[in-house]
Amino acid sequence: MNNVGKINKNSNLYVVAKGFIISLVLSIICILLYAVILVNSSIGENTIKPVIITITGISILIGSSISCLKIKKNGIINGILVGGLYFISIYILSSIAFCGFSFNLSSIIMIIIGMILGGFGGIIGVNIGK
Repeated sequence: MNNVGKINKNSNLYVVAKGFIISLVLSIICILLYAVILVNSSIGENTIKPVIITITGISILIGSSISCLKIKKNGIINGILVGGLYFISIYILSSIAFCGFSFNLSSIIMIIIGMILGGFGGIIGVNIGK
């Protein structure tokens, strides 16, 4: 009875949610910093897409690594779930914001890359945590 309301910090759901939130917060902070730099400098707008892709990739890698530090197994699976959840959420939010769900090859590639980077982050996190 004493375990009612307690969250197991090694459960898959907790690990994935933690990684997703870390990735999302880190992305928002870095994108806001980049926006400030972009507005206050002579950096061209042609740098936006590569910088955003780099920020999201690194954010997923870091988020899945940090979330998998304390678990002993399934880092790759949890990392893949973090990357997939991140990109699916971003895709849904951007589709709602721009009033259109268009699923193309670029979207599929970004989701796959996010899942791969999440898997790598999960492997790194599990191995660093040992």
